[in-house]
Amino acid sequence: MSRGLFITLEGMDGAGKTTHLEWLQHHLAARGLPLVVTREPGGTALGEALRQLLLDSHEPRQPDTEALLMFAARREHIATVIAPALAAGKWVLCDRFTDATYAYQSGGSGMDWERVAVLENWVQGGLQPDLTLYFDLEPEVGRARTRQARAPDRFEREQIDFYRRVRAAYLRRAHEYPERIRVIDAARTLAEIQAELENIMIKY
Repeated sequence: MSRGLFITLEGMDGAGKTTHLEWLQHHLAARGLPLVVTREPGGTALGEALRQLLLDSHEPRQPDTEALLMFAARREHIATVIAPALAAGKWVLCDRFTDATYAYQSGGSGMDWERVAVLENWVQGGLQPDLTLYFDLEPEVGRARTRQARAPDRFEREQIDFYRRVRAAYLRRAHEYPERIRVIDAARTLAEIQAELENIMIKY
């Protein structure tokens, strides 16, 4: 049995990740592919509990603390959901993964980039997504969209400079891993974005 494909979706809040994930899920299911759809932080009972702690709390905390919690949830997620699904030949679609930790905890909050790299290597070993779809958007546009849609979580309440740093970190990752990370202009119409996604997925 061949290994499944691991696809992650990244981007700031307001970039439309959830909408695009749902479209991609239906698109791949229509091809008859076995899918597991999950998210980070989350995906397991432990991950969902940590998600609530990380996103809903109003208490400030150290970036290192946040990253350690993220990677604790990630280790459980990989061991119990992602790796078994891939080994069984299933495709895994994940809303955020380690690129988000670089973007938010390092880029946004200032944690040392190399510390994240050490945790990434320790927790993931050689596991990396086969494809990452990064939906790029100006922070001001993303914030406006998010505030229209729902009450903001703890990260969404950050100042605009925080999100400029998050975006810069995402773009740095895309520059470092151009063979894996596809940068998609999320300011375009839904039809335009879905057409690009369809063209990308033809290759897989």
